[in-house]
Amino acid sequence: MKFRPLHDRVVVKRTESDEKTAGGIIIPDTAKEKPQQGEVVAVGPGGRDETGKLTPLDVKAGDAVLFGKWSGTEVKIDGVEYLIMKESDIMGVLEGAAAKKKAA
Repeated sequence: MKFRPLHDRVVVKRTESDEKTAGGIIIPDTAKEKPQQGEVVAVGPGGRDETGKLTPLDVKAGDAVLFGKWSGTEVKIDGVEYLIMKESDIMGVLEGAAAKKKAA
C-alpha cells in the first residue's frame, strides 16, 4: 500500500467475521454487522502536544485492535477497503490475537 497517514491517524483493515454462529447457524451477508475489530496497517508519526513536541502513537502496524461501531472514515485504496481513524477512536489492542492469527 502506498499510503501514509498524517499526525495521529491510523489505517485499519477490518477482520472478517465468522460466517456461522456458535450454534452452527449460517449468517447471510445481508444480516451481518460490520466487524468492530481489525488489524492496523499503517500509523502516522504521532500528534503534537501544546509545546509542539511529537507524541508517538501507542499502536503499531500489525496490532489487532477494537474500535467503535461508527469510528473512522471508510476509503478504498487499490481496491481494498480500509478505515482511517484517529488513535483516540481505538478502544484497545487485543493482546495475543495477532499471535493466534499467525499460528493459524
